[in-house]
Amino acid sequence: MNALFWIIAGVLILIAFLIILPPLWRKHPVEVADSDQRNIVIARHRLDELKDQLKSGALTQAQYNEQLAELEQALSDDLDIPSHVTPSQSQGRWVVYVLVLAIPLMTGSLYFTLGNYQAVSHSAEMAAGNSATPGPEEVIKMVAGLVERLKNQPDDAQGWLMLGRSYKYLEQYPQAVEAFANAYRLLGDQAEVMLLYADALAYANDKNLVGKPAELVFKALALEPENVNGLWLGGMAKVQEGDVSAGLKLWRKLVALLPPESDARKETQSLIAKIAGQAPEAASDSESTPAQQSQAASIEVQVSLAPELQKLASPDNTVFIYAQALSGPKMPLAIVRKQVSDLPLTVSLNDTMAMMPAMKLSNFDKVKLLARISKSGNAMSQPGDLIGVVEQAALSGHTVNKIIINNEVK
Repeated sequence: MNALFWIIAGVLILIAFLIILPPLWRKHPVEVADSDQRNIVIARHRLDELKDQLKSGALTQAQYNEQLAELEQALSDDLDIPSHVTPSQSQGRWVVYVLVLAIPLMTGSLYFTLGNYQAVSHSAEMAAGNSATPGPEEVIKMVAGLVERLKNQPDDAQGWLMLGRSYKYLEQYPQAVEAFANAYRLLGDQAEVMLLYADALAYANDKNLVGKPAELVFKALALEPENVNGLWLGGMAKVQEGDVSAGLKLWRKLVALLPPESDARKETQSLIAKIAGQAPEAASDSESTPAQQSQAASIEVQVSLAPELQKLASPDNTVFIYAQALSGPKMPLAIVRKQVSDLPLTVSLNDTMAMMPAMKLSNFDKVKLLARISKSGNAMSQPGDLIGVVEQAALSGHTVNKIIINNEVK
């Protein structure tokens, strides 16, 4: 049992006793009315009334004498009656003893039945941490405990969902796929579950939604046609499949559902604007000719690893070489995957390596070039990865752009 809980509970009970018990413990002497004095006072008042009645003529002298005699007789009888009240010595103090025993017993029994003493320590921990969002270390500890629990409770669907979200937060996408697959197996065709599963599958496959991820996304949209996550992923899947028109249609529907001033709406509108020229219905508005649109762009990149960082990389570590737009979405316009053992090397990035048909090198005059060694093999950058960057490179001409991997991602 938590010691902090007992301290707090004891202090609260003590305060209650200090408020309740002192008034009950004090002696309150009972005021005993003197019945003899009261009877004498009443008799005097009656005598004054008889005298007034005699003076006013309401009573004759004989009647006055008769009632006076009766009054004297009644007073004489009353004064012979003993009138003594013996106050109780306990003054109700027995209630104090009952309360001292009853309050702790009742409080304890009710709290054991209905309460949660651990909430005290949890509240203290949250106050000390002063953070609503757990960091990676906390998530890793939670994941380890959750994995152990799910070994004993493999049918806990919500546990698998939590585990999948945790793995995605840690960018461990293959493990996230496995967790979401178990949740999907247990919960069936629920839109949110299918979208989480599809998203994890895409991240595990270099953000490629084509295939099973797209199948899950459109299955979810059939159940919830206005699901914003589903519309975003569905648009991305259509664009990656080459159906730009269908993708733009889904994203325009998404824009209509998003709050007017939200960042998500602005980013979606920006992406639509960048690739709208690739949609069939926008072809007549395009300033470029069909020949220019079909002409593939390419850029030569030479990659090497700085000697001082060679000890930090293993020969089988993955090397991602890719180009990005100078502004807007960070999705690679073209990407090549190699290994450290291949360095130094020269590659040609071109439109055929685009992750999305509408987002490719030929749409831009200048791009940013990057080469990154991923120790985990994940496409997403992580602390400890090694990276080299050319901030701006022109696609025109035949210049070979040299990237030296000479920095560590913090």
